[in-house]
Amino acid sequence: MKLPAALALLLAAASCAAPAKAPAVFGPTNAEKAPAGAACYASVIELKPESEAKYRELHAAVWPEVLAAIKKANISDYRIYRAELGGKAYLFSTFTYTGSDFKADMDSIGKDPTTKLKWWPLTDACQTRLPGTPEGQQWTGIEQLMRIP
Repeated sequence: MKLPAALALLLAAASCAAPAKAPAVFGPTNAEKAPAGAACYASVIELKPESEAKYRELHAAVWPEVLAAIKKANISDYRIYRAELGGKAYLFSTFTYTGSDFKADMDSIGKDPTTKLKWWPLTDACQTRLPGTPEGQQWTGIEQLMRIP
């Protein structure tokens, strides 16, 4: 069963779905655990070239209902970046999560009718899942290697 794009994005980011090439190394600038009260997540997906204008338009004015669902789920400082690598466009997202029940909060976004039935179908159509993305996920999680608060 395919998860909705944003939920899959958040779950992939939470689980660091991107396989590590080498064992994780922790230290003063890459703590094993997130600081109390906030956790940062990141993920990546390919942007379809023919859909870039539509994707930019959608994200220039995200619908109020979608913003409300994200805020209700204890997500803040949500950002999406675009980069071109090897002639392809990629989207990189980051956000801060400040809640205490990640799964329940992400499920709440998936239950929001505007996000699930209207927003995600539009944004999913603009994206191409990366090879190796776990089944049921849209975005691929990115592993954190350094954080300087």
